[in-house]
Amino acid sequence: MHTAPRPPSPSAAPQLDAVIVGAGFSGLYQLYRLRASGLRTRVLEACDDIGGTWYRNRYPGARCDVESTAYSFSFSPELDQEWEWSERYATQPELLRYLHHVADRFDLRKDITLRTRVTGAVYDEGGHTWQVTTDTGETVTTRFVVLATGCMSAVKEPDIPGAGTFAGRALHTADWPHEDVDLTGRRVAVIGTGCSGIQAIPLLAEQAAELTVFQRTPVYALPARNRPLSAAETAELKARYPEFRAAQRRSKGGTLFEPPTRSALEVDEAERRAAYEEGWDSGVLSGLLRTYTDILVDGAANETVAEFVRSKIRSIVTDPETAETLSPRTFPFGTKRPCLDTGYYATYNKPHVSVVDLTKTPIVEITPRGIRTSDREHAVDVIAFATGFDALTGSQVAMDIVGKGGTTLREKWADGPRNHLGLLSAGFPNLFTVIGPLSPSVLSNAVVAIEQHVEWITDCIAHLRRNGITEIDATPRAEADWCTHVADLAAQTLYPSVDSWYMGANVPGKPRVFLAYTGGLERYRAECDAAAEDGYRAFALSGGAD
Repeated sequence: MHTAPRPPSPSAAPQLDAVIVGAGFSGLYQLYRLRASGLRTRVLEACDDIGGTWYRNRYPGARCDVESTAYSFSFSPELDQEWEWSERYATQPELLRYLHHVADRFDLRKDITLRTRVTGAVYDEGGHTWQVTTDTGETVTTRFVVLATGCMSAVKEPDIPGAGTFAGRALHTADWPHEDVDLTGRRVAVIGTGCSGIQAIPLLAEQAAELTVFQRTPVYALPARNRPLSAAETAELKARYPEFRAAQRRSKGGTLFEPPTRSALEVDEAERRAAYEEGWDSGVLSGLLRTYTDILVDGAANETVAEFVRSKIRSIVTDPETAETLSPRTFPFGTKRPCLDTGYYATYNKPHVSVVDLTKTPIVEITPRGIRTSDREHAVDVIAFATGFDALTGSQVAMDIVGKGGTTLREKWADGPRNHLGLLSAGFPNLFTVIGPLSPSVLSNAVVAIEQHVEWITDCIAHLRRNGITEIDATPRAEADWCTHVADLAAQTLYPSVDSWYMGANVPGKPRVFLAYTGGLERYRAECDAAAEDGYRAFALSGGAD
């Protein structure tokens, strides 16, 4: 539990123009843009180094699931030309090297303070400033705060009875040791089969003497078809990078594809199967979702692709009972994040790998010796928790953020996040969020979404400064309209029908609200641009000429 920040001194003069919380993709680019605008800017980062997600997530197999050449910054043509990706889907170490290169190339480190966790912030209504407090005891006064804390950074710790009693080694995919973990000859358990579990399990199986996967919900996983990038491919992309980057920005999800034009139900089975085979072989996360217009809006259409994936699982996994255990049947394809894998299903053909179906024999407790389910105790030496994150809102409500009238963000969001355009929450002026809740965020290429948000925030602050405005706040009406709009769009899809982390359902007690904007990045960008072109009239502006 954080200590509540002390109240601000009356109308404290800001030491800084902007404080950015977090030094991952979002924080680095926001620093670059605000500093270029002449703002006194500082980044506060809790970890020992920069990198955000790609600093913390070091588990075996960790890699991006959007192609490296697209999952990268577009703001610098020179950066595009000088950096060379080695693989179609870069691993965590390569992504971290890339972010280090960006920080060094643009001399960003001098304005980043590491090993400094922001514990809270209090808004001074008289001075239109924030007082930001840290776990080092420092208090910083700033005009603007940008939360670049990431969609998936608040780790969901295992909520299993006895978790602290295990006598062996306990690991978590979101906080994996920096040193090599040798599992040779060890009996290893993995709890969780989300994206991190899917990526880690094949590599853990290569070392472990025995690997047992404890699965509550099976996933739809598609083959990544990862491979090294050839020199010719790299040269060809670099030659057309400007056009490619421009097209990314105009796209629905930050990746390029021909949008479908027909329903899955208006073609015959043979044609549908051929389209699904092509999507499966593409090695693209959205390869199957791109095939027909109604995959995410019509249950019958969705079932055609869901059964296609289940047929692929049956063709790969040799034991019929195991194949059925690994086959999702309780939720539509794509309504929980699909995963890209490298050999995931085939791993279960190995004699030392097994899966425990927790819908049949749930975990009762963790014991000093291992994991007890309803039918027996599984003795293990190592438990790897792949239990995921408190997504999209967790990193924000973890801080004690106090806005107007003494209301905390945690209190305001008790029934779910509320904001306008995913950017500003009414009653918390000058507090911006990069790819947080109610924006496209996790339903898009995160780096393209980050750049759009950062650029909008930068332009907004420049507008305020030009006009002598010291406070911008979302109006309650605009916020209510945006929340309704986001919910209405989600209701037109199959997403809200499923208990998923998109809905906050993986965290006990978290309100069930669909947390992302389903209208697409292109439409969202247009909404944000219109708000700016309208002179920010959907926001309350104070301290200068409106």
